[in-house]
Amino acid sequence: MLHEGCNTVAVAGLGYVGLSLGVLLAQRHRVLAVDVLPERVDALNRKRSPIADQDISAFLNQRELDITATLDGDGAYAQADVVIIAAPTNYDPAQNYFDTSCVESVIEQVLRVNPEALMVIKSTIPVGYTAQVREKYGCSRILFSPEFLREGRALRDNLEPSRIIVGYPEAPAEMKEQAELFAAMLKEGAETPDVPVLLMHSTEAEAVKLFANTYLALRVGYFNELDTFAEIRGLDTRSIIEGVCLDPRIGSFYNNPSFGYGGYCLPKDSKQLLANYADVPNNLIHAIVDTNATRKEFVARRILDKAGWPEKARPVVGIYRLTMKSGSDNFRQSAIQGVMRRLQERDVELLIYEPTLTQDAFQGIRCCRELDAFLAACDVIVANRMNKELEPAKDKVYTRDLFSRD
Repeated sequence: MLHEGCNTVAVAGLGYVGLSLGVLLAQRHRVLAVDVLPERVDALNRKRSPIADQDISAFLNQRELDITATLDGDGAYAQADVVIIAAPTNYDPAQNYFDTSCVESVIEQVLRVNPEALMVIKSTIPVGYTAQVREKYGCSRILFSPEFLREGRALRDNLEPSRIIVGYPEAPAEMKEQAELFAAMLKEGAETPDVPVLLMHSTEAEAVKLFANTYLALRVGYFNELDTFAEIRGLDTRSIIEGVCLDPRIGSFYNNPSFGYGGYCLPKDSKQLLANYADVPNNLIHAIVDTNATRKEFVARRILDKAGWPEKARPVVGIYRLTMKSGSDNFRQSAIQGVMRRLQERDVELLIYEPTLTQDAFQGIRCCRELDAFLAACDVIVANRMNKELEPAKDKVYTRDLFSRD
């Protein structure tokens, strides 16, 4: 259990959530970072970030941090006052639910080696899940604290948080005190003064996370559908967006057209929230999930039109970058992959340029490592986000990127 002063913190999972939290807390606490991948453990122990995040790499070399990475979960959890669970929870379409097996595996391991430790779930989970696992394991010492981190900016978003939220159970009373102590740990590591801190029951905290990300997905989908309308009608999307977003109630964020929302959180969180709505009347939440597929289908059709398909037999469509954002190495659920799948269903040849890949093929699609050769080989080049290195072949490029961001 947590106490005032220096604590021993074990972090389960060295993805962008667990790693950024571990680095943040290692400023004032002893941190044992656990992962199942030896290459991640080795990188962190050599003061290198195992994920693409320049802030973390700089932090590891510029600050005095008490952080050690290990493959030995039992050893780390046995010493911990608190175990932060940042295990993956991918959405399982067959179950219509998050796959929470990794979270429960950590809970069971902690209960076996250190039943008095406080556990804080940072993984994204369904609404009501924390209460369910407390009952399942007969353990009240499980809190939930949602994260609000951007890919490639995870540490910066922990250092400058928009808010800190910790969810706790109604009983026993000491769990609220533990929630306060954990919130104070996060706040003391931040560089922003007067961070808003909200303590609430865990189920409300779970809902905050899913509703926040689903709203962001709504923003992406809204401006994508605005762009679809403008493109079909031959209108200037940029002018419309600028006129709309100068309204201070709307604002100029999450408004850059794309091929759809993707990444670690928005696709799975919006689907999970819709699953939680199973017996609740709704129209909007369902539409937010549906709009992503509609957008990808529209984009695929426009790419085929630009390639001259089907009149042109088997055109070469180049895919420029698989990553979600600049500064990221994440391909998971990137919007471009949904477009690629739709293109594969037609008689076109795909060619990928992704410099972070080392293999010759990705999901059966040939990769090209030389940019000039890639530009020359393609009839159309698909870029979710524009880059100046595409300028020599800009007439071939299909993108909806207007503002060179997001």
